[in-house]
This record gives sequence, structure tokens and C-alpha cells, in this order.
Amino acid sequence: MSKHLRAIDLFCGAGGSSYGARNADVEIVAGFDIWEPAVKTYQINFPQAKAIEADIRELSPQQLKSQIGDIDLILASPECTNHSKAKGAVERSEESRETAFEVIRFAEAFRPKWMVLENVIEMQSWDRHAELLDKLWKLDYFVKEVKLNAKDFGVPQSRERLFILCSLTGEATKPASNHQIDKPVQEIIDTSDTYKLSPLKKKGRAEKTIESAERAIAALGDDTPFLLVYYGSGRKGNGGWQRIDEPLRTITTLDRFAFVTPGSEGHLMRMLQPEELKLAMGFGMDFKLNIVDGLIRRDRIKLMGNGVCPPVMEAIVKSLTVQSA
Repeated sequence: MSKHLRAIDLFCGAGGSSYGARNADVEIVAGFDIWEPAVKTYQINFPQAKAIEADIRELSPQQLKSQIGDIDLILASPECTNHSKAKGAVERSEESRETAFEVIRFAEAFRPKWMVLENVIEMQSWDRHAELLDKLWKLDYFVKEVKLNAKDFGVPQSRERLFILCSLTGEATKPASNHQIDKPVQEIIDTSDTYKLSPLKKKGRAEKTIESAERAIAALGDDTPFLLVYYGSGRKGNGGWQRIDEPLRTITTLDRFAFVTPGSEGHLMRMLQPEELKLAMGFGMDFKLNIVDGLIRRDRIKLMGNGVCPPVMEAIVKSLTVQSA
């Protein structure tokens, strides 16, 4: 692929989509997000790109084009929380969901050859989803919806997401899985002394946590490490734990996973750290998550939980733009 292809990233977050596109030899020109921690993280990791902190609804795509110039690819991950089943019974914000239509404004102004919209699967049940697709078709894009799981692209995490592929150059092609063997989460767990562990059965530990751990120990034996899984719709059914020789369950914006390992005086545990979650998302060691001023642990976890797995986006971009090679 030629390296002259240029992209902007709407709702960029920490930059998972941009990181993947950059790995596909695309020049990242600009990223846009309303959340300051995301913009700071993005700027550090994409120093050659414009990192713009703003409500995208208040920006003029026409003015931005006069500053940025032509682009070939729009990446966009519109707000997903108000689609996700993880929000439970909490009332959804229609105003938030409608930010997806901002992609139409940018498409009309920039007319890129390709666009990729990413969101949770539940976006398909939104009552304006068909309208969004129709507007994309009316802009002369070939539109293809695909569901992709990150574990099929070498990511040590089971994370299924919806991708809307748009192309002016012909039919969009779904990227093929490039890994036949799932990568286990144990590959990203730091088992050195970097992070402090505490006794599993220490005073004050929640009873439900102990119960979940005991179920895991009963299933695996006393000598096998495992993960406790907090929150999530599948927690009750799976006993609140998972093996480490399998991909990690979906990372969310909450502190969800605890590593439990046998010790000389009983089992020890600690929460998985943001740097481990970064690797479980498919970012490389070069991605900087720990040097942003004022970025607390909760922010780092949120950035990963809201992110796009770079290897998936890399495969999508290569598949979409192969015609330009």
C-alpha cells in the first residue's frame, strides 16, 4: 500500500483505530475527542497529528478541510455507552446516540474514498440505525456491516464489535481472520514483582469475591492461576472467574479483572493493571499510557475499555484499501 493515504479519526479516544491504521501505513492527520484525557493521550502517541479537543457537533468540517487538506479515510467510533447492554436498565441518551450522524457531515465535506465506523453490536437495534446506513448509501458509498471478534486477529481478548465499512471504490471486503489459534491472556500478565499482590482471604475482602475464587480453585485445583471477573452480564453464569489459557473476556471501562495465583501461604491476588489491559487490547509496548500528566488509573482503564483493538482496524484498513496498492 502507498504511504500517501491520509486519515482523520473522529471520536478518537486514546487512538486504537489510528494506531491500527498507522500500522497499515496510513498517515494519521488528526484526531478529535471531547474528553481531555483522551486528547492528551492521543497527542503523545501521534505527535505529527492534530489532536483536537472539542464537541464534534460544534466543528465545521469545511473549515477543517481548508486546514487539513484532502484525506482518504475517515475512522469513527461514535459514542457507544448508550447502545451497550452493559448500561443495563439505565435510560439511554438519544442525543448521545445521534452523534453517529456527525460522520455524515464530515463525509459530505471531505469525500474520503473510505470510512470505517465502529461500535457495539447493539447499535444495530437502534431505531435510527437503518437511517444512518441509508444516508451513507445516498452519499454513493458501498456499505457493508460486519461483526468481528478481536481474538480472531491475534488479540488476547474476546471482543466482538460492529464495523460499518464504506467505500467509494467498489464493494467493501470483510477482512479475513488471520489467526487460527486464540492467544491466551496469560501472555500479557506480568508475573514479575512489578505489581504487589495481597492475600486472597485478607480481612475485608468481599464474600462474593471469595466465593468466586473458591469455585475457580475447585475447578482448576490449588496450583493453577486464574482471573476473577467482576461485573458484566455473563459473570453469574460463568461463576465470576475465567482461565488464563484463554483470551480475556471483554475489557470494559470498569476495573473488572483480578489475577489470582497460588502462594506459599495461600492464594494471592491483584487487579490487572492498565499496562496489561493495553497489551490485551492489542497495542504494542510503544504505546504510551503512563506518562500523561493527570491521567489517573480510572482514566487509563476507561481509555482501554472504550477503545478499538488496533490489529482489527489494521486488518480492516488493509482490506479496504487494497485496490489502491
